Order: sequence, then structure tokens, then C-alpha cells
Amino acid sequence: MLCLMRHQRLLSLSLSRASTRFYGSPSSSDGSEIPKDTYRAPAVRIPTIKKLQEIARQNYLDISDDEMTAYRDHMVKLAKSYDVIDSLKEPTLPVKYPRTPGYRPSKEENPLNAWYWRCDIKGAETGKLQGKTFAVKDNIPVAGVPMMDGSYVLEGYVPEYDATVISRILDAGGRILGKATCEDMCFTGSSFTCAKGAVPNPHNTDHDAGGSSSGSSVLLITDEVDMTLGGDQGGSIRIPSSWSGNVGLKTTYGLVPYTGIVPMNYTVDSVGPMTKNVYDCALLLEVIAGYDGGLDERQPVNLTVPEYTKQLSTELPDIKVGILKEGFDQIKSEEDVDKMVTKAAFQLRDVGAKVEEVSIPAHDSALDVYLPIAFEGAFQLMVNGSGGTGTQNRGFYATSMIDALHRGYRTRINDLAPTIKMLIVFSSYMRRGYGGRYYAKALNLFRDITEAYDKEFQKYDVLIMPTVPFKAPKLPRANSTFSEIYEAALGMLTNTAIFNATGHPALSINTGFSNGLPVGMMIVGKKFDESTVLKVAYAYEKLRDNN
Repeated sequence: MLCLMRHQRLLSLSLSRASTRFYGSPSSSDGSEIPKDTYRAPAVRIPTIKKLQEIARQNYLDISDDEMTAYRDHMVKLAKSYDVIDSLKEPTLPVKYPRTPGYRPSKEENPLNAWYWRCDIKGAETGKLQGKTFAVKDNIPVAGVPMMDGSYVLEGYVPEYDATVISRILDAGGRILGKATCEDMCFTGSSFTCAKGAVPNPHNTDHDAGGSSSGSSVLLITDEVDMTLGGDQGGSIRIPSSWSGNVGLKTTYGLVPYTGIVPMNYTVDSVGPMTKNVYDCALLLEVIAGYDGGLDERQPVNLTVPEYTKQLSTELPDIKVGILKEGFDQIKSEEDVDKMVTKAAFQLRDVGAKVEEVSIPAHDSALDVYLPIAFEGAFQLMVNGSGGTGTQNRGFYATSMIDALHRGYRTRINDLAPTIKMLIVFSSYMRRGYGGRYYAKALNLFRDITEAYDKEFQKYDVLIMPTVPFKAPKLPRANSTFSEIYEAALGMLTNTAIFNATGHPALSINTGFSNGLPVGMMIVGKKFDESTVLKVAYAYEKLRDNN
């Protein structure tokens, strides 16, 4: 009996201590109050002297054990500030509309693998997007809905917030039916690197659909949704739009808030509309564009958003179009693509536009200059110790995503696509061996490259070229070499990636089909002049559809 009573007392004390950790500080048996943090795990555990010495050597420091012991003692004091931070409630992005987690669709329901996850979230009862159904690229968080950004690194993460663009769609009456498949950490222009499998081209399943917003395009072409969202750091909206045949717009850098979305590189990140026609593209842009109150530092404070749909026109009497010579006749260009895009551009004369050829020699070397920005920038932001969301900006940080990416990069990094593994090794070497000077020089050089385009934009309203200089290739096979895989994954960026670095808006629209595959034309405009880009695209679309 005494043993039982003693056991009950010990159990009661244990529960009391557990309650202290989670619910507050009860009184002890002698009536005194137990300190509220007595049973709380520290936010940060200071490592051993041995581990600190390893970190010192990695940073080229030679520190004695006595000196390191003094440092460690002070670190224990510093760590108390992290306990304070850990105890405070942080602001986050709002979640306004009810939803359930949804489900991973079966192969029968998802034959082209274009869906990553299905759900059904209804927005406001009125608004510009009332009645429109959506899929959103799976690098864009939707609260309560699992996401993986195409990668085992993030699989299992369930965000607790809606990205700003999601809230804007729902506030405007849109209905979100799921997450569209994207490529592994979005680092490719192809559609075969997603950890859950390839997304084949809807027009010919032996061919590539384009990426990294692969599912976003395919779900439009197969009429499963009305509109989608994509992300674009080097062409990831425009490439699948070109190869699958929909309209896709990479907006001016900063026009649409990237708030809460998985970033790749702050200097080139972009999110934008992917639609079946130009009017819907303009409509969706009206809803998602605009300043986000400082939560995304990519955005200028004085940002204004016009009603793009009201500026569409079938007549272009005052528009000057430049056909960019360097965008054609490249090493990998296909003759039918060049001819179809040239013909489409000159058709704009039929609605009053002045069309002529223009040359910008800087276009030829711009992709070479872009590559260090893409590779080293992505490595520093995504992989190199920053939890995948970067540092040194005053915008919104998704700390739950940081935790998930931090764990994922340490437990599933070997499951990344081969192209990303190569990026990690190469970029790490460049950082350690050359200190980031080529990344910095590339950004400096892009000021001159941007100026070269801006100079021509003083003469022309838009520039036109093929979105991709060749049609969708066949998907690589199991016995493909790494060189073949790399070329298939990233060998299509010659016209698209440049405008991520310059920040100009660029839209892809289908000009027709050759050998059963779509051919995209890219219309590039002045910064924050999406109105003219959409106007030219709309006029061409009506010409195309009426012929």
C-alpha cells in the first residue's frame, strides 16, 4: 500500500513538472513557486569545445582551447537572448478561408502527373475571379495543404500560412483545386526532375512539357482548371507556356509580391499568371499585383497597378515592335520556330504596329553572365546554411519553412536531382576558391546589359523573339549521360533567363504548331509596362484566332 501511495505521489509530481513546461509554474510542495523556465528546453544548445574548434577551423581560425573556453562561457550568456526570442509570438501571414488538407491523387486521376496535391478551397462569394478555378505551383504555400516543391527535401511540410498571392486570389473569389507539380526545387527548365516523376507534354507524351512550372501549364491545356500560378527565375513560367501552348507572363521584378513563397534567388525571383488566353492573364495580374506593405523587399514602395483588362486592344496604331536579331538563328535554333515567330511578329503590321528588326549584341553573352547569378545565388540562398530562405532583408520570413528546409537539406540532400547536386559542388567550390567575385561581377555587368535593352526601349515599345529557339524535345531516357541530362534540364534558357536578371516583363504566347508541338513567341516590354506587353499579345491572339 505504501509503495502504491509513493508511486502515485511520484506520478503526480511528474505530471506537475510536465504541466510546468507547457502551461506555467505551479507551486512546489513547500508552497514556493517553481521558476517558469525550470523545465523548459533551451532554444539553443551551446556545443562542446571540440565542436566549436571544428567550426573555427572551417572558418580558418586558430584558437587555443583556453581561449575557446572563454568564448563558450560567453556564448551561454548570449543564448539566453535566443530563449527570449523563442518564447515570443511572431507575426505571420493570414489564413481567411476554411479548408481541409486534401489528398494525393491516384495515377488514374492524375495520368500526366500534373497534380501534386488536390484540395478544394473556396474564396469570397464575389470578386473579379468569381467562378474561376485554380491550381498553384507547388513552391507557393497554401495553409494546411502539404507541399514539397518537387523535392524530397521539403516533402511532408505543411505550411500554416497562405502566401500573399493565395490570399489575393481567394479574396477575389477564386477557388483553389490543388497544387500543380513543379520540378525539384524549381531548378530546371524541363519537366523530368520532380521527385514524384516526369510531367509529359500534353500534346505528345514522349516530349518534355517544360518547367519548372510544368504542372501549371499541363493543367491548363488539359482543361482541369481555368488559371494557374507559376514561378520564374530563369524562364520557368515561359518555357512550359511555350512548349505546352498556353499564355505565361513573367512580370517586372517586384510587381507581384513573392511574399511567403519558396525563394531561389532574391535578385531574380518572380511569380506570375499562367492562363489559356491573354484576357485571363491580364485579369489575374490585376488581382495579384501590387505592394505588400513592405513584406517583400523586391517591391518598390510607390507601386501602382492599372486595370490591365481595360487597356487591351485589337488595334496597335502607335506601337513600335523590334524583332530582336540575336534571339533567332542560334546554335540550337530550329528553322520552323524562327520562321513562325518572325511571321507572327510581322502580322502585327495588320493591326497598325510598326515592325522592324533590331540588334542588341549584348544578348549573345547575357546568358553567360546570368549563370553565376543563378548558380551561386541559388546555392547561397537555398543550401548554404540559411535554411533556404536567405538573410539580410526586412521582409517576411517563414520560420516553419526554414526549419523544414534546414532538416531536409541535412537528411535528404542526396535525393536531390543530379543537376542540383552538381550546382552545390560547383558553387561551393567557386565560393571557397574565388570568394563570390564572379557572382558580384555578373551582377555589375548586368547593369550594362540592362542599359543596352533600355536604350532600345526608348525606340521600341516591345521586343519579340522565340521564347525557346526550339520545340519541346523528347524526354531523356534511363541510359542518358549526365551531360545529356544537364543539357535537357537547362539548355533552353538562351532567350528567357536574361530578362530575369534585367527585370523586364516577358510574356510567352503560342503562335501555332509544328510537327504537332507548340511554338511560343516571347514579347518583352519596358519595366512596369505590362499594359503594353498584354496589349500586343492580345492583338496578336485575335489575329491568330481569326486566321
